[in-house]
Amino acid sequence: MPEQLGAAPAPVAKLIDAFHKLPGIGPKSAQRLTYHMLRIPPEEALALAQAIIELKEKTVLCSVCQNVTESDPCNICRDDARDRAVICVVEEPLDILAVERTRGFHGLYHVLHGVISPMDGVGPEDLKVNELLTRLRGGSVTEVIMATNPNLEGEATSMYISRLLTPMGIRVTRLARGLPMGSDLEYADEVTLSRALENRQDV
Repeated sequence: MPEQLGAAPAPVAKLIDAFHKLPGIGPKSAQRLTYHMLRIPPEEALALAQAIIELKEKTVLCSVCQNVTESDPCNICRDDARDRAVICVVEEPLDILAVERTRGFHGLYHVLHGVISPMDGVGPEDLKVNELLTRLRGGSVTEVIMATNPNLEGEATSMYISRLLTPMGIRVTRLARGLPMGSDLEYADEVTLSRALENRQDV
């Protein structure tokens, strides 16, 4: 099929569409990224493509905490110096990086890979909740810190999980309100996040 007058070539349109599917990338940004890729040297474009391929081929989810890792279990789960009685539950792998930057938490983690969001068709069964419950049945964990983002979805997810854990006799705490409502954990500065961890509250 011939290219329409004024339309982008098919490979260009395909890449624009691929970029547009990424979170936070609108149609204009997708176009700018695509035309930037056209201008860079071929070796840079190939390096980016190779990095994406390796990301998909060489990373897995840790069978213990569900974090993204090259080796299973991940480095944090293998670290004998970590406090195994405390688990910090976060929404996404990026949140672990944010908490680790505070240097104030020395326990383990569990990544849910999302939050309960009926508007988006995401229910508890779509998250790594069952994997968390399986970990907790061992009886060695005494506290679970709910470190979901302070927004409606994060709060709903935190309350849902706390209701599941209360009958198990595990203390469930929530990050203190040092974090502003509606913000994302990954954007919090180290001091704010550290104080939120220190002043966590019972759910």
